[in-house]
Amino acid sequence: MAAAGLALSLRPSLSPPPWARARARGPTTTLAPPPPQPQQQGRLAAGRARAGAPPARPGVSCRAATAFQKLDAVAVREEEEAFRSAAAAGHTLLPLRRCIFSDHLTPVLAYRCLVREDDREAPSFLFESVEQASEGTNVGRYSVLGAQPAMEIVAKANRVTVMDHEMRTKKEQYADDPMTVPRDIMEQWNPQITDDGLPDAFCGGWVGFFSYDTVRYVETKKLPFSKAPEDDRNLPDIHLGLYNDVVIFDHVEKKTHVIHWVRLDCYHSVDEAYEDGKNRLEALLSRLHSTNVPTLSAGSIKLNVGQFGSALQKSTMSSEDYKKSVVQAKEHILAGDIFQVVLSQRFERRTFADPFEVYRALRIVNPSPYMAYLQARGCILVASSPEILTRVAKRTVVNRPLAGTIRRGKTKAEDKVLEQLLLSDEKQRAEHIMLVDLGRNDVGKVSKPGTVKVEKLMNIERYSHVMHISSTVTGELRDDLTCWDALRAALPVGTVSGAPKVRAMELIDEMEVTMRGPYSGGFGQISFRGDMDIALALRTIVFPTASRFDTMYSYAANSSNARQEWVAHLQTGAGIVADSKPDDEQQECQNKAAGLARAIDLAESTFLDFSDM
Repeated sequence: MAAAGLALSLRPSLSPPPWARARARGPTTTLAPPPPQPQQQGRLAAGRARAGAPPARPGVSCRAATAFQKLDAVAVREEEEAFRSAAAAGHTLLPLRRCIFSDHLTPVLAYRCLVREDDREAPSFLFESVEQASEGTNVGRYSVLGAQPAMEIVAKANRVTVMDHEMRTKKEQYADDPMTVPRDIMEQWNPQITDDGLPDAFCGGWVGFFSYDTVRYVETKKLPFSKAPEDDRNLPDIHLGLYNDVVIFDHVEKKTHVIHWVRLDCYHSVDEAYEDGKNRLEALLSRLHSTNVPTLSAGSIKLNVGQFGSALQKSTMSSEDYKKSVVQAKEHILAGDIFQVVLSQRFERRTFADPFEVYRALRIVNPSPYMAYLQARGCILVASSPEILTRVAKRTVVNRPLAGTIRRGKTKAEDKVLEQLLLSDEKQRAEHIMLVDLGRNDVGKVSKPGTVKVEKLMNIERYSHVMHISSTVTGELRDDLTCWDALRAALPVGTVSGAPKVRAMELIDEMEVTMRGPYSGGFGQISFRGDMDIALALRTIVFPTASRFDTMYSYAANSSNARQEWVAHLQTGAGIVADSKPDDEQQECQNKAAGLARAIDLAESTFLDFSDM
């Protein structure tokens, strides 16, 4: 039944994607290139149709415009010659890019230019960051967004569906390990890797999420799908989109990089590829420079975002059942079966606030290193994760356990006192060191002997409501492995499973009542360069988009303010150790969920007009 459900959820992908539908309706942009020459057929005609912007919708989408300055003839000729030279050198995936002023645009507004407000099932993403430091926070340098992936990969219980929107194909296959599918696809290409003009950020490649249950492809004997808890949402285990079009905001230099990657295997000639790629890039620029900008709801911040909201009442486990699971877990710990296990429960909140409005609110409530709005198959993720799952940069593997928590002080002086209390807490220190050892083990599986080291130990990181103890473990990736191997070794990290990790996950299967899905898995990007940056899916709200989660409630149905009710899933957990108190662990789960739900509170108070109900 699960497989059948997924097949139904993928049916919309069989219809032409937005750029193909635009072609069926006719041209919608003033940027249509001149008719192709006789020798330029095949991919060029379809590609030019895809380059067109979606039809204008008043107050929602963007019209094409010619406000931006195109390259002059000399610059175009130089770019074309460089493109041909790169192709002649054997590169099969080539970037075209422009750099523009960003003072007329924000990342949130740019995302809405590319993705219509009512197109909530279109795969797309917006990644932002607030960097944490020992004394406070700094705005992250880059924000990155993308829409209309050229390819998608959806994995569910060993069945993998590959949709190539460029080649207009869909293929289903069985895979023991679905992560080999995107890896093998990338190995078919030879991307032009250059630092000339490209920012030190994600510039194109795979974006998506890996659920907690992805571990079942690795630990097939001890953690098979057959022993997993109930799969009540039927979400993908993995969803990835291949983004050839990426927009990168540089908040330090106040400029925006707009990049389009050209796949030569989609064209009959290099000239055809360059011409089509240039047209697509200019069409993307025109949408960002639109004279008919989309409407974003404005509002006042009416809540004290530093306070927790009310406790969430609906959960997959009753309070008493969760406490019984804590007692059961402690019995395993006292018997020497495990040292720690992380038990979670999934809370539910219903809201008329749109997921993108919740994301806008979350940026204020809980700014974090990994802010994400990710529209995927079957769900929307709204995240403010503080922690990486794994990172591979220039073949250096990074694991950064974050464990040990205390509230923030109301003053700087109180904050310092609480910091010392946290660092002197023997229980929290012991738990953190245990997770550092797990991180060293995960990094060591894929690193060259002798290269694994703890670069930072027991540092303090401050967030809006709490501070954490963090450490950093690094290693040099073995020559025979890729970033996909590093992810396979790390997922899920010990901070969301326990120790020993596999045995703890076996107990999680026994004690939790539903599959975790995205929670405690990871989301992020894998670049054409072979680098990877995957955040741990904590402090992440999951909005299912399948029709059976529609609540049938709406208001103002006949007005421009029409809204539907959304189901928001907020999953939180607590690390259970020998001296854990069931009441405290239950309260910790409730507090974490209430803190995350504060973003929904803010979105409702800011963007909803209940007088229309």
